[in-house]
Amino acid sequence: MSVRRLCCFIIALAAAPLAAQQGYQQPPDVVGRILDAPATPTVIPTRDGSALVLLERPGLPSIAEISAPEHRLAGIRLNPRNSGPSRQNPARGISVVSMRGGEPQTVQMPGFPQGGGIAYTSWSPNGKLMSFVAMSDDALALWVLDPAARTARAVSARRLNAVLGAPCAWMDDASLVCRLIPDGRGAEPQAPTVPNGPIVQEALSGRADRVATYQDLLKNAHDEALFEHYTTSQLARVSLDGRVEPIGAPAIYAGADPSPNGAWLLVTMLARPFSYSVPRNFFPTRIEVWTPAGEVVRTVATRPLIERVPWGGDAAQVGPRSPSWRADVDATLTWLEALDGGDPARQVEKRDRLLALDAPFGGEPRTLLETEWRARGVTWARGDLAIAREGQSRQRKARVWAFDPSGKGSPRLLWERSSEDRYGDPGSFLTVVNARGQSVLRLTPDGRSTFLTGAGASDEGDRPFLDRYELASGKTTRVFRSTAPHYETVVDLLEDRGQRILTRRESVNEPPNYFVRDLVRRIAPIAVTAFADPAPQFGSVTRERVRYTRKDGVQLQATIYLPPGYDKARDGAIPFLLWAYPREFGSADAASQVRGSPYRFTRPGGSSHLFALLQGYGVMDDPTMPIVGMDGKEPNDTYVAQLVTSAEAAVDHIVGLGVADRDRIAVGGHSYGAFMTANLLAHTKIFRAGIARSGAYNRTLTPFGFQGEERSYWQAQDLYEQMSPFTYADRIKTPILLIHGMADNNTGTYPIQSERMFAALKGNGGTTRYIQLPAESHGYAARESVGHTLFEMLGWLEQYVKPDKPRM
Repeated sequence: MSVRRLCCFIIALAAAPLAAQQGYQQPPDVVGRILDAPATPTVIPTRDGSALVLLERPGLPSIAEISAPEHRLAGIRLNPRNSGPSRQNPARGISVVSMRGGEPQTVQMPGFPQGGGIAYTSWSPNGKLMSFVAMSDDALALWVLDPAARTARAVSARRLNAVLGAPCAWMDDASLVCRLIPDGRGAEPQAPTVPNGPIVQEALSGRADRVATYQDLLKNAHDEALFEHYTTSQLARVSLDGRVEPIGAPAIYAGADPSPNGAWLLVTMLARPFSYSVPRNFFPTRIEVWTPAGEVVRTVATRPLIERVPWGGDAAQVGPRSPSWRADVDATLTWLEALDGGDPARQVEKRDRLLALDAPFGGEPRTLLETEWRARGVTWARGDLAIAREGQSRQRKARVWAFDPSGKGSPRLLWERSSEDRYGDPGSFLTVVNARGQSVLRLTPDGRSTFLTGAGASDEGDRPFLDRYELASGKTTRVFRSTAPHYETVVDLLEDRGQRILTRRESVNEPPNYFVRDLVRRIAPIAVTAFADPAPQFGSVTRERVRYTRKDGVQLQATIYLPPGYDKARDGAIPFLLWAYPREFGSADAASQVRGSPYRFTRPGGSSHLFALLQGYGVMDDPTMPIVGMDGKEPNDTYVAQLVTSAEAAVDHIVGLGVADRDRIAVGGHSYGAFMTANLLAHTKIFRAGIARSGAYNRTLTPFGFQGEERSYWQAQDLYEQMSPFTYADRIKTPILLIHGMADNNTGTYPIQSERMFAALKGNGGTTRYIQLPAESHGYAARESVGHTLFEMLGWLEQYVKPDKPRM
């Protein structure tokens, strides 16, 4: 080795540890100013349609907030200080704006905790009050908002337990049932300083128990004790006057749902034995109907520990599932049961049935409906009408039925369709909250019609719509459709005839705001909100929706963004970034359908790749990368070939437009998009660099399936290896940046995926950089982490893509 090369090698070795210890870096100031701006408020219409409640949201949380102590137990992440979910960035204030417009009025909240947050909002049955949880560092408390008076107050000082979800639900207009921290709970169990024995798991049944690659599972006896400590709660009836009446004894309550008339409780409890293989929703479960005094009147289900998890999109649990109250009557319990043992491979005439049992819950349930496919849910309307949905995931089929819950007549098929055919989607039925505080089908005053709303997909892009649907004939009448140059969605109907509606409207240059439309008088819509552009720096960015064709005839599409001030005649072909995410389809026709709208208001936030525009790059956003099942084959059987042809078509298109320099194009993606990125760099030479965030690269580490792939590794070994870019790490010589949150909790994307991919690339002489973000999950939340992610991404592009020189 020459002296010169030796010196360079020593300098490189000396620099490496410094790079790893340089602390959080920040992107250019223009990007930082956008990251520091507060978020647009969350909007909630009042039930009487008179106003909007605005939840004021802060900007990005700090790394101190994101890295605060948490426990990761049985698939949940909890804050041990306040017994709520961890890593929250809740709303910080409330205001109310009249539906007639005007300035929002701040809600007065005397005694609200300094720096506290607002979460778990819920309307009272009569819609006059809204409950919410006040979140502080060490406690969760129940508060109630009176939007008419513009005031909010604390209901009780008793600490709530939200570890297993929303802690309170309205029983009637004057009280709620809540999960409280039990009296005398004490300090959390301490971990033993000396192990008391080995950890043993076993499989002795001889059954094939396929289990997904779940994260945050219990690992030992101490985890079990922590889980039981923090999930145990006391049910109580909390009145608005502050009275607290305990219900039953402390237990692990996963839910307590009052009946529509408030006279009964549907209570779900978890119990030991716990599992180290599956999360909490598969733990032993008991579901009962209680009186408000805690008396058990019916056991709906007693389910043992399930470690043989139903597999596939059409699989289901054995026994009662999805128990809930029928929304249109006082107290009728309903649930689904599989007639095929939960096994979609079993040949049966009927796969599911819907059962019902009326108060006081004695005797046997009655069958309301049986479905040929897997039941997907019910929308209740009235005594003689309900809407049921069923589907087949693998065949991508869906049906919708109207049926009479009283048992008269036969179910009537409303439509059967391909679930992936966006152009043929008739929409979803609108619901309204009834006097019991339950969501039911919205009907016109004469009861003969209801309403459908949907994306309105078409060759010209999405044009959201509102249709009136006649129940007897199935005839539809178009009531509203979004028109250029706006993208406008229906938020709510302000009266039952559908003549006045609340919409959310935006355009390429107008941020989303809320409007009241009078569809009879046809006057100009009334603006209710006036939210400003959160990133005016992007005002001069140009965008265009484009369509193009890959060589097998599948139609593709993308949005092309060009940087502020770009002039094609002056600037010519510029460096580009393609950012994508592959999706699976059952047919080429479905894959070719147009998605999105050319009239959306687009501004980047968080760690968005669109920030590259402010540094002079063009961006091809979401170029479709369809993986289509063809000639009787599963989509993934030709995954790599289809991925490559899609990427080649995308590059050819932007180069053909004269805006992209073929020799200066990068590709990137997040999660499955990162998997895509590594595969493209392994199997093509068309990109200058790659950016892969929070990906999975070795499919043998997700051996029981991934994305839409239901075959296991042992059923399709060659497929798993061919789809894994880790297999071809020795071929990846294009520079690739790997970023991963060190606390990633997404199924399948363990941080070890990036760790092992980096080692493979490094060991085979690849050019790579691996960034680990402390305390971050699958998406990155902290201001410091987001800033550093953008610093790394933009720096990678500057180093390996922007220079006008031959690629490596």
